[in-house]
Amino acid sequence: MEQDVKSAAKRSPTGVVVNVLAGILTIAAVVQAASIPSRLGYSYYTEQFLAVMLGLSLAIIFLVTGHRGKGRGETGRSSLLDWTLSTLGLGLSFYVALAYPKLVSQAMSLPWDALVVGIALFLLVLEGLRRAVGWTLVIVVLVIGGYGLIGHLVPGALQTREVAPQRLAVYLAFDPNGLLGLTLNVAATVVVAFVFFGQLLLRSGGADFFNDIAMATMGRKRGGAAKISIMASGLFGSISGVVVSNIVATGVVTIRLMIRSGFRRTTAGAVEAVASTGGQIAPPVMGAVAFLMADILQRPYAEIVVAAIVPALLYYVALFVQADLQAAKQNIKPLELDDIPPTRNVLSRGWVFILPFAAIVTALFWFNQPAETAALWGGGAALLIGLTVGYGKTRMGLRDLWSAAVEAGRSITDIIMISAAAGFIIGVLSVTGLGFAATFALVDLGQGSVFLLLLISALACLILGMGMPTVGVYLLLAVLIAPSLVQSGVEPIAAHLFIFYLGMMSMVTPPIGIGAFFAAAIAKASPMATAWESMRFGWTAYIVPFLFVFSPALLLMGDPSEIVLAVITAVIGVYAISAAFVGWLHGPAGPMRRVLLGLAGVALLLPPGIGGSHTIWINGAGFLALICLWVLARREHARQPEPEHHQQQG
Repeated sequence: MEQDVKSAAKRSPTGVVVNVLAGILTIAAVVQAASIPSRLGYSYYTEQFLAVMLGLSLAIIFLVTGHRGKGRGETGRSSLLDWTLSTLGLGLSFYVALAYPKLVSQAMSLPWDALVVGIALFLLVLEGLRRAVGWTLVIVVLVIGGYGLIGHLVPGALQTREVAPQRLAVYLAFDPNGLLGLTLNVAATVVVAFVFFGQLLLRSGGADFFNDIAMATMGRKRGGAAKISIMASGLFGSISGVVVSNIVATGVVTIRLMIRSGFRRTTAGAVEAVASTGGQIAPPVMGAVAFLMADILQRPYAEIVVAAIVPALLYYVALFVQADLQAAKQNIKPLELDDIPPTRNVLSRGWVFILPFAAIVTALFWFNQPAETAALWGGGAALLIGLTVGYGKTRMGLRDLWSAAVEAGRSITDIIMISAAAGFIIGVLSVTGLGFAATFALVDLGQGSVFLLLLISALACLILGMGMPTVGVYLLLAVLIAPSLVQSGVEPIAAHLFIFYLGMMSMVTPPIGIGAFFAAAIAKASPMATAWESMRFGWTAYIVPFLFVFSPALLLMGDPSEIVLAVITAVIGVYAISAAFVGWLHGPAGPMRRVLLGLAGVALLLPPGIGGSHTIWINGAGFLALICLWVLARREHARQPEPEHHQQQG
């Protein structure tokens, strides 16, 4: 019924207009990424292209939120106000695109049209931002903007340069360091290209292949349904770029499989939410964040991907181990053999889906193409597969190509609004000097303690990230939090991965764990209970970032012997702590054994660089303790009869 309502909404006049605008938005991004205008001899400012993308996004946001009725779950008709705001956003942005050379050349003299358009765009973006992600980020922008106007009156370290309100408005609207700057450019090119690639891969049969290969490889194992969810959602999540879309795309199958096999509803929702969220940190694509990070840090893309390998490994080891031990604890058997597709058949039909990823890697490393162009190569390969061979009964038609463009355009508008807000924040920090002042103030707040600064930053990341898409969260935190960490001596890649991990986990962290809430809705479970259980399954993402800041060995940096030792002990430590969380090691683990398991895991998880020369002895003590606990549990298990497998119908 709900799907019928959504389909009807898209066929309404408002829905048709939104779809056309969304399709044009994606096509414009593709044209820009492919450098088609320059190949045809046309030249223009990048800011003119960004103004067009902003106008299309504003028009979509106002019509979509109006069509849904101001609550996002409702349906209704766009009001006259919504149409007026949509037209204004589109018209003013297109005016900026056409008149940008004149506006930017006369900006210092503050012409009336630049002032009016600048103020109007600021207000429209704030309203679009409110409709997209709520009041939190709007308040952040207003507070920072307001402080930029009065900061020169504040004595002490947080004093800023005086900037007149009218000059600030024009600067934010037209300067490359403001609204039409780096963050919007990245969202409008790289992110759109990868979201479009994900949509093409989905429609070509890629999502079905990921599900089938996960079922073929994991379905015969204990708790196979949960392992299928972890594998399928991690694979698709890495390239989808949108956590909620990934949960909806894979969760409708995997969550029901888990419930039917015997997992509790909250557990099924939590596993799917954490697996889909973790796809954003899984190399090589990392939901497009790897490319954004490389752009912002001006470091090679390969460096970012290599650094992210071990933290992503630890994340999925913890999730996989907990799912496995939870299945053992509940006596959940593998899937029925009739439900498991033969591996040979799956690979023979789906091996071609290696090609889109091979195309991306080839474009990046052999032809040195920018990230957005590489995404088009991958998208072209996915389109070719979908139109020719597909997967199973799934084939693409030209209508699917348009649908992919529309869905990509609709799903990117929230991220573009957040990127526009980040542009405003960057502009205020830059023109007033507040950025330097805030960085030094945050460092001073840490009182010389990097650990205290990390705690403060982690809390800020979780709060600022609530309810926002992962890419938008990273762009915002890269502006607000990362500079203070780098200023305190944290390695830049470690600092940016730290904020990314903690910001990402806001998707499953109460009280606004959007990813966990969507998974709970599919599982028909309690949203808050699912969010709390998601935190337990994803515990490494809250802890490991602190470790790799102090020990770059976990980012594969430094002495090879240190790296090998740190990775091995970390994996074993993650296993021990995960077993302690579940309360199972070859059998039920009582409170005391769980505490000992947890302590052994903590000792093993401690990497070089934190405990100094004593670290190896601490690791050794933890390993010895874990071996003793393992042998003891093994002997106890050998003396007990094998329990019958349990399967519950959901």
